[in-house]
Amino acid sequence: MFRIETEVDKERHALLGERMRATNNARSPALRELRASAYDEEVPLHLWLMDESTGALAGGLAAHVWARWLHVDLLWIDETHRGTGLGTRLLNEAEDLARARGCTHARLETWDFQAPVFYRRQGYDLAGHVPDYPPGITEFLFIKRLT
Repeated sequence: MFRIETEVDKERHALLGERMRATNNARSPALRELRASAYDEEVPLHLWLMDESTGALAGGLAAHVWARWLHVDLLWIDETHRGTGLGTRLLNEAEDLARARGCTHARLETWDFQAPVFYRRQGYDLAGHVPDYPPGITEFLFIKRLT
């Protein structure tokens, strides 16, 4: 007999993650190899675009590298500076830093009203999409080979 519990439990969450990781390692030679390498550590990569005249944040990129992939989590440029090439500059710098850290690919998600056209212009290929996530919006997954 089993019961289902619904409370948030950090200890069980950690145990679940450990067990999933062990199962994945047992079933995947590629993951076992990754886990034994320096590329298993998730390392943050942040870039901040500061307006020198005011000291204000004009844009930024928050990402992380893991498994020789750059994962761009956030890329934002202040409305007053959009269309000036600053987004391209930040993305190129992040890709260069990721290459220096051994990354061979990049990935990111964006919504249909955000920047899918921008990412295509930067050489990203559409890998998939999720319609109606959240309702009324389509999420796109883009990838790019960095080597």
